[in-house]
Amino acid sequence: MILFPAIDLKDGVCVRLKKGVMEDATVFNTDPGAQARAFKTQGFEWLHCVDLNGAFAGRSANSNAIKSIRAAIDLPIQLGGGIRDMAAVEGWLEAGITRVILGTAALTNPDFVKSAARAFPGRIVVGADAKGGRIATEGWAEVSELTPVELGKRFEDAGVAAILFTDIDGDGLLKGVNVTATAALARALSIPVIASGGVGSIADIDALMAAGEPNIEGVVVGRALYDGRLDPAEALARLR
Repeated sequence: MILFPAIDLKDGVCVRLKKGVMEDATVFNTDPGAQARAFKTQGFEWLHCVDLNGAFAGRSANSNAIKSIRAAIDLPIQLGGGIRDMAAVEGWLEAGITRVILGTAALTNPDFVKSAARAFPGRIVVGADAKGGRIATEGWAEVSELTPVELGKRFEDAGVAAILFTDIDGDGLLKGVNVTATAALARALSIPVIASGGVGSIADIDALMAAGEPNIEGVVVGRALYDGRLDPAEALARLR
C-alpha cells in the first residue's frame, strides 16, 4: 500500500482545507518546492498534489507552484484540480507529471476521460469525491445523484490507473478515514482504489490494512502529517 503525502495548493502556497471549504484554509508552507523536498527526505515514494484554485476555476491556476514541485523532486507525482480537456492532460504529462486526476470531467464528460485513459494507459486517475455518499464536482461545490461505485463502473476496462476516493465529509478533520466505504468500493471495482480524507493517526493506516482488501492501492495523508499527528517513519514502516 502506498502512502501519498498531499500538497494542496491555494494561491501558490501549501494549505489544508476542512471539508473542502476554500475559506477555511490553513497555510502550512509558503514554499511548495521545499515541502516536496521535505516529503522526499522523510522517505515517501510518491507525491499527491491538488490545485485547489484550479478545481474551482476549471483550469490550472497554480502552474508555477506545481512546476516548482516537479523541479524540486524526482518522485512520481499525481496531480488533480482543473484538468478538464485533453490539452491540459497532455500538457501536464509532458511537463513530467506521472498521473493526472480527472474528477469533475469524470462526471460531466466520461467519454473524454475514457479517451484520455486509452491514450495514456496507467496515467489517468478518476477522482471520486463523495459528499453524503454522492459524487461532488466543481471543487466539491456541486453534488450529483451518482454514487462512487456507479462512477467507477463507468471506467472499468478503460485503462484507468486508479480511483481516488475522497470522503469529503471527513476531509481535513482528522476524525478517521472511511474504511467501510473505501473497502466496499474496492471490492465493487476491478480498478485499484486510493483512500483519501480524514486520516488522523497511525490507527487509520492500521484500519485500512486490517480491512484486508488487496484492491486498496494506497492512502492520501495531509493535515495529519503537517500537524505531526502521523509519524512518517512509523507509517511507512507499517505499510512496508
